Amino acid sequence: MRAYLAFIKKEGLELIRTYKLLLMFLIFFAFGVMSPLMAKLMPDLMSQLALEGIEISLPEPSAIDCYAQFFKNLTQMGLLVIVLMFSGMLTQELGKGTLVHLVTKGLPKSTILLAKYTVASLSWTACLLLAFSVTYGYTVYLFSGDEIFHLFYSVSVLWLFGLFLLAVSSFFQTIVKSQATQLILVAFCIGGLFLLKLFPKMEEYNPLTLVTDNVAMLDKAYDLTSLTIPIFMTIGLTIVLLLGSLLAFFKKQL
Repeated sequence: MRAYLAFIKKEGLELIRTYKLLLMFLIFFAFGVMSPLMAKLMPDLMSQLALEGIEISLPEPSAIDCYAQFFKNLTQMGLLVIVLMFSGMLTQELGKGTLVHLVTKGLPKSTILLAKYTVASLSWTACLLLAFSVTYGYTVYLFSGDEIFHLFYSVSVLWLFGLFLLAVSSFFQTIVKSQATQLILVAFCIGGLFLLKLFPKMEEYNPLTLVTDNVAMLDKAYDLTSLTIPIFMTIGLTIVLLLGSLLAFFKKQL
């Protein structure tokens, strides 16, 4: 446990010294600010861009528009930023051979892999909380009278999918040497989940549901029990991927 905590500290300091953590915070803070502002200003922007003689009528913005923009930013760009930032957390060190000395000194491979995944997960959690806190504060200020349902639940399943995506990235980093190849494999994995959505019978098992129905979840009538299977499937796949990563890393020659 002491080695695990020490390696987490080492990874955290590296994120700070390389300014990766600062960059992620700035990006997610921008996502948090942009979401309510875009929802508030979009009708005015569209009316100004309208051609002469053409009237564009948009409904008055509401809190739901803010969160729709928030989930759009986080599911499309936020998750991409996290995957890119941590896509080389293992492959780069394996390429440089910097882990050989640590392993020969007795540091377990499991400690290295789990510590790196823990730091990536904590970073994703902090960035998501930052973006959500900013969006929530601005939305309450701008649309204080609007009622939203299941908001924290919707953000929680987005967080869970992010942990799953980091596990996918970790797994592929233990079986390929190239960072670019690893990113391509992650993209193929997500593409496969999108293909599964074409089959209605597979929809209830698809982890992708956790990041495609976020806005729909804000409706009072949305049945949260329909997400029970996707949630447990996502948790199960995350655990399997981490176990697979450990097994592949144990067998990997440093």
